[in-house]
Amino acid sequence: MTLTPTLTLYVARGFLGATAVMLAALTGLVALFDFIELLRRAATRPDVGFDIPATIAALRLPFVALQILPFAILLGGIVAFWRLTRSSELIVARAAGISAWGFLTGPGLVAVLLGIIAVAGVSPLSSMMLARAERMDQTFLRTGGGLSSLAGGRLWLRQADRELDPLGIAIVTGRPAAARGPLAAAGAAGFELQGVTVWRLSAGDRPLARIEAPRARLAQGHWVLEDAVTFGENRQPAPPSRIELPTELTAGRIEDSFASPETLSFWSLPGFIEVLEEAGFSAVRHRIQFQSLLALPVLSLAMALLAAGFSMRHNRRGGVAQMIAGGVAAGFALFVVDRVSGEFGEAGSLPVVLAAWAPTMAGLLLALALLLHLEDG
Repeated sequence: MTLTPTLTLYVARGFLGATAVMLAALTGLVALFDFIELLRRAATRPDVGFDIPATIAALRLPFVALQILPFAILLGGIVAFWRLTRSSELIVARAAGISAWGFLTGPGLVAVLLGIIAVAGVSPLSSMMLARAERMDQTFLRTGGGLSSLAGGRLWLRQADRELDPLGIAIVTGRPAAARGPLAAAGAAGFELQGVTVWRLSAGDRPLARIEAPRARLAQGHWVLEDAVTFGENRQPAPPSRIELPTELTAGRIEDSFASPETLSFWSLPGFIEVLEEAGFSAVRHRIQFQSLLALPVLSLAMALLAAGFSMRHNRRGGVAQMIAGGVAAGFALFVVDRVSGEFGEAGSLPVVLAAWAPTMAGLLLALALLLHLEDG
């Protein structure tokens, strides 16, 4: 495989420029439709002005760009490689002894680098801004929702409880106080449960005690239960008292467990998954999100190679529309595979790693097979 730095830099620069233009265009188009939908929802609320939908749409821009990136690489690569093919630069390069693999070194490195930047840099910004956008959406544009819309209006939490048993657990249930607003905005000190019941169990799920309290407030590192009545193993009630139950939960973690995994950055997902599972929540969606972010650089590489496979053939009779249609169809097929595998993963029918990596590996293998078929030496 022959590598020439000048040609590699030239092709990589053209690929990066086309991808950037396509990313900006697609992100703007999707954001425009999102903004129109927000305006439609805001039209039914006289107290919501133009600035709220505009702010929400702007806060969602990094998230939209992160989702659009693989398709921008695919379409941008098709445009970049088609220009090289049309101007016969690709033919000259291959006549000089440069294979398709050497020709694609620059675009491949650019695609992987874009994926790494998206995961390591854009993901934290996207998650932070998306979380704020969802809170604004919940506050100004939605009716109901949140924790108060749970089945029966009760919240169920599971946490470690080592006071009575080194491996014990505690199950806390109650109705979230409706007047407190979003948990993330209220903070830990503002989160309360009403009509609280706490079951304290041993490692073998043997009941150790039950606590009934009219209210419980989440403070720093513990629950504060006022006027709590404790029923021991003999089922006899103790006099009402103030009880502090240690916990690793925070209001933000409780809220995040019901929010979309996209509101958590790549760097915070592993620790949050661990805390989530210790508290008894399902972390399947968060694990799939983490694995999908890990796979993004490889998916970006697959899209760049797929673009080359659809656009590097010289066709004197044109066929540009068919070429672009083929690339779009391939991208849409990968998107469908990604959605389907994600649903199977969340349902537990597929392992999390397989559900997240299957579309990426399918795209990469398809691109390699197409290039191997087209490469004649």
